[in-house]
Amino acid sequence: MPTEKPRFCITVDENLLAQIDEHRFAKRYTSRSKATVNLIRLGLEALRTQEAEKDKAQK
Repeated sequence: MPTEKPRFCITVDENLLAQIDEHRFAKRYTSRSKATVNLIRLGLEALRTQEAEKDKAQK
């Protein structure tokens, strides 16, 4: 099924690929891409939370 969504490529080492695959199978994603997108979203959400907490602590 073709998609109109933007695409980009990344290169990861074997250890990181294994971690992505572990996440993929644990969460039953149908593809590495879907698992990777989820991990990116989780990471960005965690980063935003950390930054918000840091800003709050500085006030």
